[in-house]
Amino acid sequence: MDSGRLVYSVTQLTREIKLVLEGAFAQVWVEGEISNFKLHSSGHMYFALKDQESVIQCAFFKGSNQSVKFQMKDGLKVLCFGRVGFYNKTGQAQLYVERAEPKGVGELQLAYEQLKEKLQKEGLFDEGHKVPIPMLPSKIGIVTSPTGAVIRDILHVLSRRFNDIEVLIYPVKVQGDGASGEIAAAINYFNGMKDVDVMIVARGGGSIEDLWAFNEEAVARAIYDSRVPVISAIGHEVDYTIADFVADLRAPTPSAAAELVILRKDELLDRIEGLVKDLKVSLDGAVSYYENRLSDLSGSPAFKYPFEAIDRYGQEIDDLKRSRDSNFVHGLQIRSERLNSFVGRLEALSPLSILRRGYSITVSAEKKEVLRSVKGIKRGDIIETRIAGGRIISEVKDAVKEDVR
Repeated sequence: MDSGRLVYSVTQLTREIKLVLEGAFAQVWVEGEISNFKLHSSGHMYFALKDQESVIQCAFFKGSNQSVKFQMKDGLKVLCFGRVGFYNKTGQAQLYVERAEPKGVGELQLAYEQLKEKLQKEGLFDEGHKVPIPMLPSKIGIVTSPTGAVIRDILHVLSRRFNDIEVLIYPVKVQGDGASGEIAAAINYFNGMKDVDVMIVARGGGSIEDLWAFNEEAVARAIYDSRVPVISAIGHEVDYTIADFVADLRAPTPSAAAELVILRKDELLDRIEGLVKDLKVSLDGAVSYYENRLSDLSGSPAFKYPFEAIDRYGQEIDDLKRSRDSNFVHGLQIRSERLNSFVGRLEALSPLSILRRGYSITVSAEKKEVLRSVKGIKRGDIIETRIAGGRIISEVKDAVKEDVR
């Protein structure tokens, strides 16, 4: 071994490289495009950052990436903050990411746009899913912070518009860690009650960070799944959150939500009074119309002489009966004459009538057949001769055949 040479083992060299790199780049921002992104089942993220000429591998461990609001994916340009390290097993330098931001747009704004696109594709914003707000709810649920101007403004407007309506308040955090979970739980709680007719989900104005709880997916899905109609009243008129797109009705401010949720009591009473007046006018008109009709009818002949029509119809019935009887007798006479004519003609054709004129009918006593000629008759046959008034039974002495011209 040459004592003049400094020889490193692979492990020694990689350790030296590691020390140099990590010492020189302990805190660094790197800009690039994500490629080959993989989310491991452990929650760790692995990807490469690249530009037009180079690439560096990155590891973004679960403990650090939980704060990322937007979706990391291939093709997204980002700024990553972390430290450069050297992974001995692969002999590669890599960036251990501690924080990531989208390039050119704020992290929350990107997360907002990504979630909005996702939920819109799933149909959570569809108008066909939204239900109308009841005109006169008997119980209103309010999901908001128990302190601050928002709840005071809502209660003030409600008491001014309809001072005896029942209001339930579910106090929640409206920003910060855990706020979205509390808001979703409050919405689910009111859905578990049978007599809540509508609910208001409200918060005062603020930055996108302040309003972020209402851009969380858990709140959006709780509103979408709610059987109780939801009015969103979050921030100022220019502020739009994901909750606004899913809600059945968006109010520009919390005070406006209190005005939209129920009519003013005096306006409602005025409307009822107007309807009662309209009904009275309609009824008075109907009564007047039928009074005039009755007056007209009372002066008609039918009312003055109520039995005249009955008598007239009775007379017509008598006339019809007489006409019927006359036609019946006349028809009967005609049919009787026809029958007598038929009887006379039948009697003229009757064999008995022929006998009365001096003719007779002879039959074989044995076969009872009419003898139409002497053919087949022989001496000793018994024959029966029918004449007017009786019969003659005789024995044939002889049968003489004669020509009949």
